[in-house]
Amino acid sequence: MLELCQDGEGQQCPNKEYPLHHMQHNHYDSPGRHEQIEGRAWVEEQRFECSSPQCSAAVTIRFSPARLTAEHVTLLTDPKLLKQRAEVAIAMYPDRFREEGVSSPMRVLHILRTYIKDAIHTEGKRFGSMNKNFMLCFGEACNELLEYLGFSYSKSDEYWNLPNPDRSPEIPIKDPLKILLNDVDIELMALMEQRPLSEKSQISVQFIPLSAIKWIEQILGLQEFRQAHPSPRRTIDLTQEEHPCFASLGAVGDFSDDLIIFAYERQKLCDVDNAPYYLECLQDLGELRQSETLQTKAVMMQSEGEISTKDIREAYRYFGFDSQSSSLNDETIIGVFQSRLSDAPRQEADARLALRIIGQSRGSEKIRHLALKTLTTAEQALGWLNADNDTPDDFIITMVTIKITDNKSDTEAGQEAIRLIAEQRNSAALRNWLETGEMGVVEMDVGEAYTRLGIEDRTLDDDMIITTYGIRMSESPHQLQDLRQALEAIAKDRGSRQIEDFLSNGQLAQNSVSVEWPVGLENIGNTCYLNSLLQFYFTVKPLRDLVLHFDDYKMDLDQDSLRKKQVGSRRVSRKEVERAQSFVYALQKLFQRLISARASSITPERELARLTLISSSNEEAFRRMSMASKDGRPSLGDINGVPMQGPLGPPLPQEMEIHSSQSKHHPVEDVTGDNASDTTLVEPPNYDDSGYMVVSMDEKAQQQEILDDKENLKPSNKILPDQSRSLSKPLEPTSPSRLNEQEHQRSSTKDISSSNPDLSLTNGLPRTPDTMSPPDRPPPVPPRPQTLEQTKPTQDEVELGAQQDVTEVIANVLFQMQCAIKANNIDTDGEQLDEIKSLFYGKTKSYIKKDGSVRTKEEFFSDIKVDVASGPRDIYAALDGAFDVQNVDVDGTLSPQYGSISLLPPVLQIQVQRVQFDQAKKASYKSEAHLKLEETIYLDRYMDSGNAALMQLREEAWRWKDRVRELEARKAILTQTDADMDLPEVMDMTQGYLMELQSAEDDDVVMVNPDVLQALNENAADMRRELEHIETEITHLNTSITSQFTDLRALPYRLHSVFIHRGTALFGHYWIYIYDFKKDIWRRYNDSYVTQIKDRREVFEQETTNPATPYFLVYVRESDIDKLVDPVCRELEPEPQWDAPPIADGMDNMEVIEGVGPDEYRWLRASTSQGANPAPSHQSAWDSSEAHSSNHW
Repeated sequence: MLELCQDGEGQQCPNKEYPLHHMQHNHYDSPGRHEQIEGRAWVEEQRFECSSPQCSAAVTIRFSPARLTAEHVTLLTDPKLLKQRAEVAIAMYPDRFREEGVSSPMRVLHILRTYIKDAIHTEGKRFGSMNKNFMLCFGEACNELLEYLGFSYSKSDEYWNLPNPDRSPEIPIKDPLKILLNDVDIELMALMEQRPLSEKSQISVQFIPLSAIKWIEQILGLQEFRQAHPSPRRTIDLTQEEHPCFASLGAVGDFSDDLIIFAYERQKLCDVDNAPYYLECLQDLGELRQSETLQTKAVMMQSEGEISTKDIREAYRYFGFDSQSSSLNDETIIGVFQSRLSDAPRQEADARLALRIIGQSRGSEKIRHLALKTLTTAEQALGWLNADNDTPDDFIITMVTIKITDNKSDTEAGQEAIRLIAEQRNSAALRNWLETGEMGVVEMDVGEAYTRLGIEDRTLDDDMIITTYGIRMSESPHQLQDLRQALEAIAKDRGSRQIEDFLSNGQLAQNSVSVEWPVGLENIGNTCYLNSLLQFYFTVKPLRDLVLHFDDYKMDLDQDSLRKKQVGSRRVSRKEVERAQSFVYALQKLFQRLISARASSITPERELARLTLISSSNEEAFRRMSMASKDGRPSLGDINGVPMQGPLGPPLPQEMEIHSSQSKHHPVEDVTGDNASDTTLVEPPNYDDSGYMVVSMDEKAQQQEILDDKENLKPSNKILPDQSRSLSKPLEPTSPSRLNEQEHQRSSTKDISSSNPDLSLTNGLPRTPDTMSPPDRPPPVPPRPQTLEQTKPTQDEVELGAQQDVTEVIANVLFQMQCAIKANNIDTDGEQLDEIKSLFYGKTKSYIKKDGSVRTKEEFFSDIKVDVASGPRDIYAALDGAFDVQNVDVDGTLSPQYGSISLLPPVLQIQVQRVQFDQAKKASYKSEAHLKLEETIYLDRYMDSGNAALMQLREEAWRWKDRVRELEARKAILTQTDADMDLPEVMDMTQGYLMELQSAEDDDVVMVNPDVLQALNENAADMRRELEHIETEITHLNTSITSQFTDLRALPYRLHSVFIHRGTALFGHYWIYIYDFKKDIWRRYNDSYVTQIKDRREVFEQETTNPATPYFLVYVRESDIDKLVDPVCRELEPEPQWDAPPIADGMDNMEVIEGVGPDEYRWLRASTSQGANPAPSHQSAWDSSEAHSSNHW
């Protein structure tokens, strides 16, 4: 019910200024819902008042639920129920109902409405319960419904009496029964109107449902509306929603353009906060109607500075932000804006426009001023003020005040100048003047402090808060003062001594040094990933023992040993071996200090960082770039002044050219003879042209019967010849095998063309040719005298190394370790077999089935690469991607290929590939999809065991996955359309539109074939059923896939380490979690801080905003855990007895010693003064290495 009230005072609408009432909901005077009133379950009232200040009109809308419930409607219209009633009637009186069919829902509704109308207008009518219409349409199943409507049944004569309401013409109607019957009559008309045309045509009685639209128009005073504002009429289907923008503006579809503009103006004025949304509604309706009037109005509003939500979304998207993100703050937006300006100065106009829109939408004066300003640097600000860097803060404020006083239009420029200078100087006084107009510092609110650091979870422990502070500092070093002020506020709120100590001396508060706790590593400049890697290697017991006792494993540098040396499928030069041994000695020195240091953290030597991060090939390339550069330093790029770090995107073609050019200037001595590349130790198997070993199906069956259980071999210092024998040929760099993704891994030496002396790449390392062609070019230019900057260990090289790909750094470490040590054995292809190989390397075997034969290929691997770019998954699903069957092109035909593990390493490394390359944007990006980790994984399912039953399980799982992919593809077809709705909804909308066309009130009625409407309805229903079936089948298949291998648990591996990265593909921060199996605890190694994880969810679960994501995983064989890993290895030197000088005195005279942290200084000086034995060194090896450089004190 709708009721209009107005007192007649003032200038009532409509009038010239207000062509219509503009009603606003009155929350305070709306009575709301009343339960159990007037025979209804509830009645709700809402009050709306005209927004015109001169109009007193108010509308009260009362509405209540339908009288006919959903159960009643089903009883009357369900074809199955109607069929059952017909069957009952025919069974009772077969002769009588022989010619009768099943009643349609339309007929049932029509007959019931006839009963209702007779009851309202005629007294004393009745009908027999054996009436044909009654028995076919209602029967005993509808007795309860009829009684609810006031019908009464006479058992004596088996007749139904119609309801007996008050039939007087009294208005308003007061009789509850008559009100009920009137309501049901209208509801029945509405239900009949909704029936398909095929049913409507069966009823001879024509009728037109009464519409409430005219009554509503009359009540609202709209009789003159059509004449005053003529526009094309449009029938409104109350069952279908119009474009939502009409409702958002308080308009309807048949409004003229002028009225829509009127509605927009009123909504914008009455609801200022949502003005951008209303402008977008105006824009959308202009496009919908192709209305020049509406589009012109929208453009005019934008020219006046108004913005739409569409503008806001596009502005955020321009900078790569999510407009709905609650964690986004002004500083982050400004930082990205400034980075965009430095990267693309030609796009400054677009960037400033986008920034202005964001600032306006957020109500941020800081962002808005930055977008509108002409001053972009502190130098420009000082020049504008005729000041310099030595001008004091108070004089700066005075000069700005004078500028503003002289010209009010300089207010924003003056404030911007203060802000720029404040940031450059880190001046809290200038910042406070901007905020309060006074000099001084105001304490930051703790809530603002957490927001400033981007911390959503206030339950984080102190060391993680300090870590987050460090990340923010690296991202925005110019905001030091604000970040420090935020950390101070948090420290005060928590009463945290740990944070307060950190603020005082830059160190975490630590307990006394303990033999039961690991030592941290100081960050020496973008080396967070290096520190994580070194901590991981220290915990691997066999590797640590090898390093600490390196002299027992060290390779001799005699000619015979060098001649046989082959690592990574290539020969290794004497210079590379010497460099590698220098690296191991540097690592030994670090490990000794990690064992004996009397400090919570130590500083790695820069030389160790250089040798770890920079491969020999990259080192030479860097030196060439340094010599070619005027200032001796290549440009690495930065973001807001912070050097880029973290994983890189796909390498550019130029990078390959740098590596391949090295052999032109650094030829490698041939130590193998003319025929070395053709030498083999065993008779080779039969290979095809693609390098695959060809095995007949019969041979394969015979071989599988005698396969050894190689995955259960224990790690050993000695590898027997029969264990190392390999019958495989390495993959070509261009092989389609997904198991050979390790940067051209294991390329065969015989594949290098003798006509091309350039180096090829193996695992990112240079590979030398086996033979040298006669000189065909002039000798290299003699070396020139080097400057001091060229001879000293440079920070440039360490920074360049910090940018290397994660896999490249690990490959470089393993390569150098193998180069430095002697071989235990030689593989059939000449490859060195040693402790590193037996510890970290396994073997995979790939199979390709083609033309009745199986081609196999076996190769070493140091890590398994898994992909999460396509979305979240668990560890098994990720591993499946490396070994599942796939179709590859072989000789022009697609053939199935799959992989297995033929030999498991004791230490299994898994690389999570997160950095992808966007071909459209030509830029790298990082996937933050969650990888669900398991503490224990069972690798039986991937083994090349020759077990036919296992192969059947794998093949069955592959078929299920193929089926899931088919279903998901079909689901995408049914649910993804250009209309942003699924196909069933499209069918429904099409059907509604066609029905609207044929029921139009004007002369443009379009007749539609009823079969078309029925087909649309049936197709929509079929598609919905298909979608339900697809969802059910996908769920069932995924459950089957997950449980397929649950009984295979003979090969358990336990999670030992998780390398973590937080940030983007261009920058961020690394740390590592390492599990202590003896103490059953996880520790976080975050540069100099080693802390215990209190909640394991930190390791295994992922935050929703800016998540820290795993990049590299390490699992170890469960049966050998005690032999393989030992995270705590400490043996402190006895604390020296000496008289400590005053702290201030000692610190003032403290020498700067590379590789020694401040906490170690007193102990080191005491040890040397007492004549303590220094840590063992290997001076002879260092002296012989060209890479050696003496420490600078």
